[in-house]
Amino acid sequence: MAASELYTKFARVWIPDPEEVWKSAELLKDYKPGDKVLLLHLEEGKELEYRLDPKTKELPHLRNPDILVGENDLTALSYLHEPAVLHNLRVRFIDSKLIYTYCGIVLVAINPYEQLPIYGEDIINAYSGQNMGDMDPHIFAVAEEAYKQMARDERNQSIIVSGESGAGKTVSAKYAMRYFATVSGSASEANVEEKVLASNPIMESIGNAKTTRNDNSSRFGKYIEIGFDKRYRIIGANMRTYLLEKSRVVFQAEEERNYHIFYQLCASAKLPEFKMLRLGNANHFHYTKQGGSPVIEGVDDAKEMAHTRQACSLLGISESYQMGIFRILAGILHLGNVGFTSRDSDSCTIPPKHEPLSIFCDLMGVDYEEMCHWLCHRKLATATETYIKPISKLQATNARDALSKHIYAKLFNWIVDHVNQALHSAVKQHSFIGVLDIYGFETFEINSFEQFCINYANEKLQQQFNMHVFKLEQEEYMKEQIPWTLIDFYDNQPCINLIESKLGILDLLDEECKMPKGTDDTWAQKLYNTHLNKCALFEKPRLSNKAFIIQHFADKVEYQCEGFLEKNKDTVFEEQIKVLKSSKFKMLPELFQDDEKAISPTSATSSGRTPLTRLSAKPTKGRPGQTAKEHKKTVGHQFRNSLHLLMETLNATTPHYVRCIKPNDFKFPFTFDEKRAVQQLRACGVLETIRISAAGFPSRWTYQEFFSRYRVLMKQKDVLSDRKQTCKNVLEKLILDKDKYQFGKTKIFFRAGQVAYLEKLRADKLRAACIRIQKTIRGWLQRKKYLRMRKAAVTVQRYVRGYQARCYTKFLRRTKAATIIQKYWRMYVVCRKYRITRAATIVLQSYLRGYLARNRYRRILREHKAVIIQKWVRGWLARTCYKKTMHAIIYLQCCFRRMMAKRELKKLKIEARSVERYKKLHIGMENKIMQLQRKVDEQNKDYKCLMEKLTNLEGVYNSETEKRRSDLERLQLSEEEAKVATGRVLSLQEEIAKLRKDLEQTRSEKKSIEERADKYKQETEQLVSDLKEENTLLKQEKEALNHLIVEQAKEMTETMEKKLVEETKQLELDLNDERLRYQNLLNEFSRLEERYDDLKEEMTLMVNVPKPGHKRTDSTHSSNESEYTFSSEIADTEDIPLRTEEPSEKKVPLDMSLFLKLQKRVTELEQEKQMMQDELDRKEEQVLRSKAKEEERPQIRGAELEYESLKRQELESENKKLKNELNELRKALSEKSAPEVTAPGAPAYRVLMEQLTSVSEELDVRKEEVLILRSQLVSQKEAIQPKNTMTDSTILLEDVQKMKDKGEIAQAYIGLKETNRLLESQLQSQKRSHENEAEALRGEIQSLKEENNRQQQLLAQNLQLPPEARIEASLQHEITRLTNENLYFEELYADDPKKYQSYRISLYKRMIDLMEQLEKQDKTVRKLKKQLKVFAKKIGELEVSQTESISPGQIIDEPIRPVNIPRKEKDFQGMLEYKKEDEQKLVKNLILELKPRGVAVNLIPGLPAYILFMCVRHADYLNDDQKVRSLLTSTINSIKKVLKKRGDDFETVSFWLSNTCRFLHCLKQYSGEEGFMKHNTSRQNEHCLTNFDLAEYRQVLSDLAIQIYQQLVRVLENILQPMIVSGMLEHETIQGVSGVKPTGLRKRTSSIADEGTYTLDSILRQLNSFHSVMCQHGMDPELIKQVVKQMFYIVGAITLNNLLLRKDMCSWSKGMQIRYNVSQLEEWLRDKNLMNSGAKETLEPLIQAAQLLQVKKKTDDDAEAICSMCNALTTAQIVKVLNLYTPVNEFEERVSVSFIRTIQMRLRDRKDSPQLLMDAKHIFPVTFPFNPSSLALETIQIPASLGLGFISRV
Repeated sequence: MAASELYTKFARVWIPDPEEVWKSAELLKDYKPGDKVLLLHLEEGKELEYRLDPKTKELPHLRNPDILVGENDLTALSYLHEPAVLHNLRVRFIDSKLIYTYCGIVLVAINPYEQLPIYGEDIINAYSGQNMGDMDPHIFAVAEEAYKQMARDERNQSIIVSGESGAGKTVSAKYAMRYFATVSGSASEANVEEKVLASNPIMESIGNAKTTRNDNSSRFGKYIEIGFDKRYRIIGANMRTYLLEKSRVVFQAEEERNYHIFYQLCASAKLPEFKMLRLGNANHFHYTKQGGSPVIEGVDDAKEMAHTRQACSLLGISESYQMGIFRILAGILHLGNVGFTSRDSDSCTIPPKHEPLSIFCDLMGVDYEEMCHWLCHRKLATATETYIKPISKLQATNARDALSKHIYAKLFNWIVDHVNQALHSAVKQHSFIGVLDIYGFETFEINSFEQFCINYANEKLQQQFNMHVFKLEQEEYMKEQIPWTLIDFYDNQPCINLIESKLGILDLLDEECKMPKGTDDTWAQKLYNTHLNKCALFEKPRLSNKAFIIQHFADKVEYQCEGFLEKNKDTVFEEQIKVLKSSKFKMLPELFQDDEKAISPTSATSSGRTPLTRLSAKPTKGRPGQTAKEHKKTVGHQFRNSLHLLMETLNATTPHYVRCIKPNDFKFPFTFDEKRAVQQLRACGVLETIRISAAGFPSRWTYQEFFSRYRVLMKQKDVLSDRKQTCKNVLEKLILDKDKYQFGKTKIFFRAGQVAYLEKLRADKLRAACIRIQKTIRGWLQRKKYLRMRKAAVTVQRYVRGYQARCYTKFLRRTKAATIIQKYWRMYVVCRKYRITRAATIVLQSYLRGYLARNRYRRILREHKAVIIQKWVRGWLARTCYKKTMHAIIYLQCCFRRMMAKRELKKLKIEARSVERYKKLHIGMENKIMQLQRKVDEQNKDYKCLMEKLTNLEGVYNSETEKRRSDLERLQLSEEEAKVATGRVLSLQEEIAKLRKDLEQTRSEKKSIEERADKYKQETEQLVSDLKEENTLLKQEKEALNHLIVEQAKEMTETMEKKLVEETKQLELDLNDERLRYQNLLNEFSRLEERYDDLKEEMTLMVNVPKPGHKRTDSTHSSNESEYTFSSEIADTEDIPLRTEEPSEKKVPLDMSLFLKLQKRVTELEQEKQMMQDELDRKEEQVLRSKAKEEERPQIRGAELEYESLKRQELESENKKLKNELNELRKALSEKSAPEVTAPGAPAYRVLMEQLTSVSEELDVRKEEVLILRSQLVSQKEAIQPKNTMTDSTILLEDVQKMKDKGEIAQAYIGLKETNRLLESQLQSQKRSHENEAEALRGEIQSLKEENNRQQQLLAQNLQLPPEARIEASLQHEITRLTNENLYFEELYADDPKKYQSYRISLYKRMIDLMEQLEKQDKTVRKLKKQLKVFAKKIGELEVSQTESISPGQIIDEPIRPVNIPRKEKDFQGMLEYKKEDEQKLVKNLILELKPRGVAVNLIPGLPAYILFMCVRHADYLNDDQKVRSLLTSTINSIKKVLKKRGDDFETVSFWLSNTCRFLHCLKQYSGEEGFMKHNTSRQNEHCLTNFDLAEYRQVLSDLAIQIYQQLVRVLENILQPMIVSGMLEHETIQGVSGVKPTGLRKRTSSIADEGTYTLDSILRQLNSFHSVMCQHGMDPELIKQVVKQMFYIVGAITLNNLLLRKDMCSWSKGMQIRYNVSQLEEWLRDKNLMNSGAKETLEPLIQAAQLLQVKKKTDDDAEAICSMCNALTTAQIVKVLNLYTPVNEFEERVSVSFIRTIQMRLRDRKDSPQLLMDAKHIFPVTFPFNPSSLALETIQIPASLGLGFISRV
């Protein structure tokens, strides 16, 4: 269909936006051709009119359907354009926290700026061996693809990692190398992979620095070739470097640092070995302080220095060389601090004894004066003369910096050469994988020579990338045989020609460098003249004549010409270099030697790397032609050559691309800046890949996948048997334009946008179907609901109406009754109210009238008193006023008089100042004095008169005062009398009121007494009733308490049982942990053992070189024979390999030391194994002890008695047998003494000798056993202590009693209850004691009866015995009787220690008597032995005499008289006899060459094990320890050899696991130990081993069985692993549930079952095969359960791990598929009766993950349900599944970020493993429960097919 038809209403589009680059919008109406405006609705709710370009009329980009958003591969998007790519990357990075995305053949990696747990070894193992499209995008997937293509196509590979600084290039390259090191391993023990990884910290320290964009930015490019051998194991590596940024050594911008190594040195300056470097803080040096940021947050430079030194040591750089490197680096720092002072404008000098220069010269070992001179001067050479010219301060500073840069560059190259030498391998390299970590496209505000070279390299890489992408597209179209047209793509060859062609920029730059007076300006003019207006890609800036612009493939870049010539020349003064070459420091001259004459062992490498810096000063000696030629190689020329070499290498390999993207410039974790991302996507070629894909047919489907996805768009009649034709017919109907798709051989190719259209049709069809289904179901539900509601409403109405009628009738009745009640009640209330009101009124009136009278009296009295007070107060006020007035008047007079006197005084003073005045004064002075004297006298007289008058007035005043005082006292007396009268009146009134109160109180008391009497009566009655009720309640409470006591007793029992079960489980868990550790150690031991064998074979081959014509026999068997023998033999046999290794030590000392280390390690592992075995035994003993506690002690004691009685009876029977044989011997000797009878060849003689030896040996053995038994009896008696006889029932009774006491409530019943309890306890104790006594008496009677019968039987037997046998029989009988009696009295006197002590004393006396009898018996035996020796001596003398009398000829010629021997039916003993020399044949036929299938089908299961055990039995019967040891050792070694040879065959491993276990069970069953003989028949007990205890060999066989089990697990894992992912995840068991989503270029494995694709049925068939084979081999059922559990764990772990790493598998429909598959596995378990094997529990994490995919994921309740449901999954796994959840259909919804955060918050307290993936390699600890066989050994027949005719049944 036309593209414009897709722009319909609600279609979503992308429109440009200045902030977000692209913004999503939705069409509000359909687009019609010719419309100039689109009406859009933005996501933030605004409406926008989007105007189309009138010229191009291009419509905005359409947005992909939601189900395609977040795809792993960008080429899987239907619409391929920039906004779709950007949005997909943002959704994956921000919402799903996924940093990797495919874009066709490119892996886009976004730097998260955060450590992610996705690089562990478990992730590496998960990606190993997987197809690239099957797993989620990852750097490991790219590395695995490169590794796989190298092995499959036999072609070298390259991984090209590019991106901006800070985008994560170096980290991505490191992870790729780590993957190769982990997956491939190394071909030798030299740990090459560790060295390859160790090169990273060295190169980072000397080549990385902090920039404004990245804290660990690589300031050089590197290409590392990792070499592999023919088995594709790492053998070495080689590194090439490109364009080191030397200018950083002497200059750093703001917020940047120099190379890390300088700061690491400064941070480690305090170390003792660095004291000589005289370093300090980084801020002390000019070269490290310019950026102002010497510290990187979160980085410890001292620790990094330690890592760097460790890596140097690992790469073989010795300590002396390391210190040399640090000396040179420290010298560079001190050189940077050298200062210059100007003498004039053209010359400068260095201050004398300048400390920085002095330190530099000391470190470098050069002369101070010479270096000081040449830092301030330079030499100019002409054709005839040489001049020394001083230089200016600026020139000297530049020369110093140039020297520093040159030294650092030489040191950098030297270190790289050393690293390459350390990584170089002598083994021939078969193939390699190159990892290119190179700078991406760069553009800054000021771009110089470095940026020009970097962008030039990126132009070359982009050209190679474009050609490779175009080539892949072309190959795909040709492979599918579809017509294709040439795709137009951007070719940047013109830009490359502009740079590198003849008269190009680099050519002109080199030419200008050769000019004597060439400058940057002249070079710029040449560029303008040559290329301006002639090349479209070259431009000149408008406002500059010292810059130029190049149109690169990514963007336009303006370069500043300043510094180009100097950086291209890279000039340094020759004289300074000569000074350094003459250094006493040996390492320094090595840096400046030519490559051909370098004395450094690592200067010559096989990489062909061209050095990047050359000395441009002319040397004084040497060949002129060669020197001139060298000078032509500028930096640009070298870089171009090395770049051409790199491109040749890349073109000869298969490239893989990793594009690293920097999401923001602020290093914020998981923050996405769209503008920065788009810039980098345009620059790194991702969008170019998209454009090339979009130009052709980007969407590709196989016919089966297309049919499965779009089956809903077809009708039944359209479906044909031929899927290809069906798809063609449907597409012709759906898409009319045939140019929009093409049909290939296996795929359908679609143009961009067609898949989105098909998805729209599919979604519409499904939506219509959903609406119809919903309509029908909703109608049916509503009708059903309506009928149900109608029926319910009718029923409710009927009941409601009846209820309302009854309520109305009741209401009428109540209304009438209420009216009558109200009438009478109202009358009563009114009457009562009237009476109360009247009484109250009277009382109020009386009180009111009295109150008014009292108030009136008080008022009159108050007025009277107030008048008196007023009178006195007014008089006092008048007097006070008069006094104040007089005082004021007098004061005024005084003031006035003072004023007048002052005036007069003033006048007098004025007058007194004049002379005349003085004269006048003196004239009339006498007169005036006389006048004044008279005045004084007169005033005295007046004063006396006034005093008299005053005295008179005072007298008058005093008389008046006395008069007033007497009046006042009289008035006070009258007032007091009035008060007394008033008080009397009041007291009388109070007495009256008091009397009234007493009267009322008496009345009320009378009433209260009457009421109290009534109340007391009622209370008494109530008390009686309450007591009755309380009595009833107490009885009920008593019953309840009794019931509670019983329940609590039950609860206690249950809790004790639960606690016991929990402790048992804990012990079992601890035991399993110990088993797992032991079995892991055993696995490690077996691996080291195999390695030891391989090394021994290699050493044997190296030492014993076979001569021509001589074939060396295999010595593996002989060398391993003594592997499991006793320690003495191991020590003997260890000498043999040591002796053979002596000559090889001289030739290969390294292998010898390695062998000794391995041998030491093996010894240590054996010791550790023994310790683990001891620990395991202790744990098992603890488990057995805990289980034994559950059983009663009498049972254990009874078992011990049984065992001891059996042993004694066996000894008695053997003793009798010996006595009988001895008597027969005596009779034979006494009766038959003829010479022919005692002749050497006679039968009697042979019988005599055999019986003689056997009797003497067995007599000694039995004697020792009797002594051992006696010592055991004594030790048992001494060990017995008085035991507490309180039973558990009494303890429980006391606990219950305590609980009863605690439950007592009513104190009144305490005495009664205590009495009852006391009586009950006494009664119970008496009852128990009576029962115990009766039981003891009955037992004693029974034992006496049995003893009587036994004594009678023994007496009858003894009478029949000969006299000698009677003594021993009585002795044995006495021992048995004493033992039984001892055990009986031990139980009887357990409660009474004194009685038990007396009993023990009597027992000891009887034991002494028995010992005396035994000594007498020993004397008798010794006499018999002496007699036997005498007889033997006589017989020997007879033999000698007879042999001398008979000649040899007579012996030969004498015919042997035939004897007729009648044949008897032989009674077989279940043993097999073979000769010692036939042992190898036995092992060969029975183990090495045995075919398991034939044995499993035709013979009984475990037949080889039975045969081997029967052979062991015969060797034990012969008492031949050498034969037993040799047979067991050969058996074990042969089984190991078979498993080593055919260890990949499941049948072989299963067969020998079954037989090893059966052999182990036979050794246990017939060991003679009572614990293993419980299920034996009497005949089987007779077949027990008699002479040897093979417990040690049982342990060895158990270890061998563990090793075989682990090998079996590995075999079945290798068989199952390819099936699991395909069958459990990819294959659609329920067809049609999950439609296949569109995929990109990286095609995943098809989920449709094709031929060769594994399905769930394949897994079930394989499980059936495993189970049937194990059953045929007779494997123990418990062992089969453990194998099945391990198989199911592997299935669950691998399935879950792949689910966690595959976004396309995390959907609702896939969860349903997984649950169905798991149910099929459970059904298989049920069919095989293996549900109790624990296999189902191992699938629990997978089941919960499937449930997590299907549950609702929206609300907080859903989050709570998920947290409680997924208890078998870790938090990391839950969050990962939710992040990966991807809708397959549009009806599903994605999981919101907020919901995932809610889950994380709820699970933050859960303590689980942070590991994401399950350990698929985990093996559960295996146990071998004892499983005795009911097969009788004597019935086993040996088939002739086994070829064992040389062995015979015994």
